[in-house]
Amino acid sequence: MNWHFLTKVRKGTNIALITGPTIVLLAIFLSPFLFMVFTSLKDLGQITKLGSPIWPAKAPVFEYNGKEYDIYYVPIPDGSTRQLALFKPGRQESVFIDPENPETGEIVWQGSWRTLKRPWVFSPTWSNYSEVWKTINFPRLLWNTTFYAIMTNIGVLISCTLVAYGFSRFRFPGRDILFIALISTMFLPGAVTIIPTFTFFQKIGWVGTWLPLIVPAFFANAYDTFLLRQYFMTLPRELDEAAMMDGASPLRILWSVILPQSYPVLMAVTVFHIVWAWNDYFGPLIYLSTKRDLWPISVAIATFTGIYGSRPQLIQASALLALILPLILFLLAQRFFVQGIVITGVEK
Repeated sequence: MNWHFLTKVRKGTNIALITGPTIVLLAIFLSPFLFMVFTSLKDLGQITKLGSPIWPAKAPVFEYNGKEYDIYYVPIPDGSTRQLALFKPGRQESVFIDPENPETGEIVWQGSWRTLKRPWVFSPTWSNYSEVWKTINFPRLLWNTTFYAIMTNIGVLISCTLVAYGFSRFRFPGRDILFIALISTMFLPGAVTIIPTFTFFQKIGWVGTWLPLIVPAFFANAYDTFLLRQYFMTLPRELDEAAMMDGASPLRILWSVILPQSYPVLMAVTVFHIVWAWNDYFGPLIYLSTKRDLWPISVAIATFTGIYGSRPQLIQASALLALILPLILFLLAQRFFVQGIVITGVEK
């Protein structure tokens, strides 16, 4: 009996030592997000009010003879604490009124009223979201950003899958050198290619359209190609050979054998790219700066922040609205996303 009890205690202690620090780290990691949520639900008065809590709240007031008076927690000589309205503030002596029973008259309290605490009532300002939604035409921004993310994601999946399939399944002269050259492009600073790329697209008349942002996605990229290649290499070649014996072509093998087993990594690439496209700011800013009706969320929110910098609640509300769709996508694809990152495969 004692042995079982000690085992349970040891197991509970181990769980507490692992779960406790994890919860603390998670709370620290999520605290900026929680602050953003709270700020988006405040009005400007709640943000600038001295001594206000971090969550959206307002201090209750008592209306008496056509005027509003602030309410404080006031200690009473009998040891209790009551909520009283400050009627006449003073340095050493102040006059209060009982909001629940104002007929009792004025209550004189000895002490500095500035040391008293105020009650706070939860009071979210949901209208911040509707104001942001109307001010920056959020439906249009969502459509632009979704279109940009989906079209470029289609290009990435098609091009990177074909390139990764070639590097992982075919032997040809210079394959390893070409793959090293492809991977080395990840170390090339983006600033190096800005001017020549912009000049090229300007010469062919693509500036001011979606084409400079969408067409390059159909020519693969090193990061997603590497991720897909590493996953394809974990799949047994015996499956390819069996399909070839049945007369399947290389593209048929890719479609019927490789891709059905690659849902985790394909989902990981999809999530990675959509989040990247959703947050892409520099590309749309360069090529769509003159086309305001084509702006994605990233460019519009940056402009909105510059205009409404004195109203942080609207800035935080706009950021949360832009965050909703990528967050939903991540939660829905979480299981496949984790599998794709780990790069698991079947046993050979």
